[in-house]
Amino acid sequence: MRASLLVLAVFVGSSLALVCQEIDGRLTQIDVSNGQVFGVTTGNSIYTRYGNSWVQLPGALKHVTVGPAGVWGVNTENLIYKLVGGRWVQAQGLLKQIDAGGDQFVAGVNMQDNIFCLNRDATVTTRGGETSIPWNLLPGALKYYSCGPYSCWGVNSAGQIYVMKGVTPDACMGSKAWQLVPGALSMIEVSTDGSVYGVNSAKDVYRRDGVSAANPAGTGWTYLSMCGKSKHVSYDLGVLWVISLEDKILTCS
Repeated sequence: MRASLLVLAVFVGSSLALVCQEIDGRLTQIDVSNGQVFGVTTGNSIYTRYGNSWVQLPGALKHVTVGPAGVWGVNTENLIYKLVGGRWVQAQGLLKQIDAGGDQFVAGVNMQDNIFCLNRDATVTTRGGETSIPWNLLPGALKYYSCGPYSCWGVNSAGQIYVMKGVTPDACMGSKAWQLVPGALSMIEVSTDGSVYGVNSAKDVYRRDGVSAANPAGTGWTYLSMCGKSKHVSYDLGVLWVISLEDKILTCS
C-alpha cells in the first residue's frame, strides 16, 4: 500500500498542458534526434521525415532508432540492423528493442529482457557481416532501455523505473548499479540532450524534471496533459513527438 501511494503522489504532483498538432501519416513507433525523425508502421514499413513529407526507406523493421550512434533497428525476428551508406546491414546479435541515443553507443534488450550495450568503437566501426561484436551484458532485466549523454533509463516488466549513471562512450555499462526511481512506466525515452519522457500503463505521458549531468536521476515527474491517450513518445529540439493509440502522429510543445 505504501508503495502504491508513493507512485500516486509522484505522478499527480504536477502537471503541464501541451499544445499538440497532428501531422500527416500513421506510425506505431517513432524516434527523433538532432532534427532527424524515423518511424515504423504497423506493417513494419520504415519512414523518415524530410521537410514536411515522409519518405519510405527499403526494408522492414518493428523498431527503429536514431541518435549520435547512427540509425539502427530490429525486425520481427529480432535481428539487428544498422543503416550504413543508405542501406541496412545486419549486425551480430538479437534484440527486441534498440536505442542509439547514447554518446555514440547503442543499447537495447533481448527477448528475455537481458540488457546489452555496445561501446563507441564497436558501434562506430560495425559495418555488417562481423561474426561477432563485443556486446556488454548488464546486470538485471528490463523490457525497454534508452540512453542519453550521461545516463540510461529503463523499465522492467512490472513497470518499475531504473536509471544507470556514469555511462560514457567507452564504458556504456556505467556504474553497473541500478537506482530505482519512484513511479511506474511502460516505456521510456532519453533524448539527445538528456531529457527523459515516458508513457505509463494508463497511456499517459510524463516528463522527468531536474535531470542534469550533476543529477542524472532528476527530482520528480510532471504529467503532460494532451488530447487523447499515447503509446510512444520521443523528444528533440523542444518538440515532443507523440504516437497516439490510433497511430496518429502529434508534435507537442
